[in-house]
Amino acid sequence: MSTIALLTEITSLPPELRREVEDFVAFLRAKKQPQPLKKHELKEREFGYAKGKVWLSDDFEAPLSDFGEYM
Repeated sequence: MSTIALLTEITSLPPELRREVEDFVAFLRAKKQPQPLKKHELKEREFGYAKGKVWLSDDFEAPLSDFGEYM
């Protein structure tokens, strides 16, 4: 449908249906725009939050004998 034909169709609608068309156009524009994160969705980072949740084996830095033939 061409722009002129679409405009003709819209202008032939009663006022309450034109308002619905306006609302739908606003909805389509809002859907395409990226929404910024709201303040309550952003969480402040807390230093040391993962303390005690991550551990390393005592022999973490020990040489791996399994890979000796590759090195």
